[in-house]
Amino acid sequence: MAKARTELKNTGYEIFIGVLSVLSIVNLVLVFAFLEDENLETVLSVMNGLFSAIFLGDFVYRLATAPSRGAYFFRQFGWADLLASLPFPQFKVLRVFRLIRVFRLLRDVGPRTIWRTLVRDRAGSALLVLLLMGILVLQFGSLTMLYLEKDAPDANITSASDALWFTLVTISTVGYGDQYPVTSAGRLLGGLIIVVGVGIFGTFTGYLANLFLTPRSPETEEPVEAEAALSATGSDGATAPSELSGSSGLEGVEGPAATMDELRTRLAQSESKLAEIRILLDRPREARD
Repeated sequence: MAKARTELKNTGYEIFIGVLSVLSIVNLVLVFAFLEDENLETVLSVMNGLFSAIFLGDFVYRLATAPSRGAYFFRQFGWADLLASLPFPQFKVLRVFRLIRVFRLLRDVGPRTIWRTLVRDRAGSALLVLLLMGILVLQFGSLTMLYLEKDAPDANITSASDALWFTLVTISTVGYGDQYPVTSAGRLLGGLIIVVGVGIFGTFTGYLANLFLTPRSPETEEPVEAEAALSATGSDGATAPSELSGSSGLEGVEGPAATMDELRTRLAQSESKLAEIRILLDRPREARD
């Protein structure tokens, strides 16, 4: 049975987009708070371009997979998603509508189910966490590295572009060596960036291997709305007997009226039939004839 498409995506993805929306709004506040800091403005402008590309891809993805594209665009803030993805300061405030979507997710699904979903999809959750960490390191690592290095003797990281370039090539594990820290604090920060970069690319490689080499069933990916049904199960993850009977595949045992006793009875009958078949198979051919 084909899975129904929905505009609201899986839990980890929605949280990832929500955190990026918060960070983009924080950057907007920082730009207006530090108008005279040219280096800060350069770094935040680069990050805004990155966020715009991510949000534009998110809009296209939601539009392509929405059950009703018109309903998503006009009634589910799709127009706000499109405008907020444009790299213009006037439209950045519209990214608050993405926060409304994340709030709706938390309200409808619940923290407990969200945690279970993130734990169940450990590979995807780890990848999103490391991607988010990489974005945070690219922004705040560049700003911190510039602050530590720009006034040091013989420093070669003296501008925002130098700091961004060093952080980017370091986190990607390339490390050209044309830009490098000369202070002890800068080298310590550079080591942390290297560790984060190795973690990101190692996790990304493992995720791709798992994605392309592991067989996937339709049940491995469910809409977020379907995840709310998990809360109907017990705290220990046990399923009701009626649910067991519906998925057991035993003929005649279906519907909410089925009980565990009926299941045990059918299982005993099946075992009895198997025993008779084994007896017939063990008889000599002449006796069977």
